[in-house]
Amino acid sequence: MVRVWDLFIRVFHWSLVVLFATAYLSAEWRAVHLSSGYAIVALLAARLVWGFAGPRYARLGSFLNKPAAVVEYLRQVQVKRERRYLGHNPAGGAMIVAMLALLIAVSISGLMLRTDLFWGSEWMQALHGWLANAAVALLPLHVAGVVVTGLRHRENLVWSMLTGLKRAPIDGDVT
Repeated sequence: MVRVWDLFIRVFHWSLVVLFATAYLSAEWRAVHLSSGYAIVALLAARLVWGFAGPRYARLGSFLNKPAAVVEYLRQVQVKRERRYLGHNPAGGAMIVAMLALLIAVSISGLMLRTDLFWGSEWMQALHGWLANAAVALLPLHVAGVVVTGLRHRENLVWSMLTGLKRAPIDGDVT
């Protein structure tokens, strides 16, 4: 076994899960919604910093891929010939980019609703809700990717996001 996900990444991931669920489900409870939203903003800011300062698999460059690489990886998944990645595979990296971008957009729109300029703005509230719903819509794709990848490569990816450990690479794996 090798350590892939450092403590910060694991705490970030599971904290974001809990805080986003709390924020999403507490839209009618203003204090809870705002508190969890502000905590998400802080987490996202810390994650962006860690994306430059953190260890190898936490760095943004470790999961940013050209669209052609993502398409090619998905083509390989279709024919069941995709390679195993120690870090994120190209599709997983694209999902991270999409989720982080949406969560940043949700956060910015939420913060804008607290300003004088957008206080009570119906269109900004609608945008904030739409962005949050778009983030929720990505969750089944994320979970499906984790399940398919885990089954295909015979590893418990949820467990590895709890422990930080994955099976050591073997020939043909992308490290």
